[in-house]
Amino acid sequence: MTDATALAARYLAAWNERDPARRRALVAELWTADGTYVDPMAQAAGHDELAGLIGAVQERFPGLVFKPAGKADGYPGHIRFSWTLGPADGEGLAGGTDYASVADGRLKSVTGFLDFMPAMA
Repeated sequence: MTDATALAARYLAAWNERDPARRRALVAELWTADGTYVDPMAQAAGHDELAGLIGAVQERFPGLVFKPAGKADGYPGHIRFSWTLGPADGEGLAGGTDYASVADGRLKSVTGFLDFMPAMA
């Protein structure tokens, strides 16, 4: 069985990695080659697009970090976990829950749901 907590921690670490080369390496370790991500605002497929999407999110929300919210859980082939996005030393300004399919200990697909976020101007 996949360790949902460890996999979710690795996922958030990739989303928080600021160095593009290191971020790309983390994505390659974490996702299958054909891995996908989709949420209400974005989608990506493959390591290059996934790393690029993460970089774009970091540019849009500079100085904010992803943190786990609650306990990750799962069963063979699937995990779910919640997260917040906010200042490293403050409360989350946005948050969501992600559901992922897992193959051989790596993410195959992630579907993100936004639980709360500030109104966009």
